[in-house]
Amino acid sequence: MSNSPKGRIKGRGTASEVDARYLDWQREAFDDGWDPGETAPPPATTVTVEHPRTIISRNQSPDIPFEASINPYRGCEHGCVYCYARPTHAYMDLSPGIDFETKLFAKPDAAALLRRELAQPGYRCTPIALGSNTDPYQPIERDWGITRGIIEVLHAHDHPLTIVTKCWRVERDIDLLADMARKGLVQVFVSITSLDHELARHLEPRASAPRRRVECVRTLSNAGIPVGVLFAPVIPFLNDDALEDVLAAAADAGAVHAGYVILRLPLEIRDLFMQWLEQHAPLKAERVMHAIRDLRGGKDYDARYFSRQRGSGAFAEIIRSRFELASRRHRLNRGRFELRTDLFHPPQADQRQLALF
Repeated sequence: MSNSPKGRIKGRGTASEVDARYLDWQREAFDDGWDPGETAPPPATTVTVEHPRTIISRNQSPDIPFEASINPYRGCEHGCVYCYARPTHAYMDLSPGIDFETKLFAKPDAAALLRRELAQPGYRCTPIALGSNTDPYQPIERDWGITRGIIEVLHAHDHPLTIVTKCWRVERDIDLLADMARKGLVQVFVSITSLDHELARHLEPRASAPRRRVECVRTLSNAGIPVGVLFAPVIPFLNDDALEDVLAAAADAGAVHAGYVILRLPLEIRDLFMQWLEQHAPLKAERVMHAIRDLRGGKDYDARYFSRQRGSGAFAEIIRSRFELASRRHRLNRGRFELRTDLFHPPQADQRQLALF
């Protein structure tokens, strides 16, 4: 079996079966004499139940704007080829390529684990981020409802929350999020990388269409929920020209915050992205990679804190200036927004109150 892509799979970000880096063996392509025209059926999505012992992850990176996060799922069916979470599937001895978007893991105990962790005597309240690794509203959330259960727990105990998503399905939880917003407990970012439907269809094949995400911003804003737009990733000569249009559309829809992140190509993502370029933008491939290396000091990736998010050099400075100018023009990022932590009351406090009756 080859670890290189055999064409494209409709509705998937990649066809590559690039091997997990921790395996004792690696696959290599070879001609076994069989008819190369024979193709296997498209891989279906499978979901495996996972039972972790804890659910809140603690961040130690100084360039990440949150301390705590929850990931209801491993892997993501949206299939974004550039997703920086893809290499995590190697820890499961699965491919960061097609396995990442077809072999998913769900954590149905998440709400119960969260309630238990919030009740710990030493727990310190800090905003919890949903969507820091994989999208909490990817398609399987419709059936599993794990993200909804997490929000219900946070809502019940007035715990602050941030959400990043590419999916309109966040609108399902407006009843909880709007109530939290009235107390200063929630902020939602909708990730929009382009308004070009065709580009998004190839970059993010199972995420919501760009214009639908803009409408999601409008719906959340109309419900009184502080909402922002995240232009991420910025890909030189592929989508960077859309930065101003995305910020303008989001601001018109009611966004009050904005952010951006330069494309990151750690570990297996480099090869996956280069394969994607050769398939979908072959005439731009060399130019795109040259610009990426210019952003990363001549390398494909620079893992240094702060630099990894924004890049360095002339192109990085141009993106920063354009972003700041567009943000001012559309009145985005005016003032600092802080979620409240003083309203939090732990689960055991409720239990003691009930014990009085």
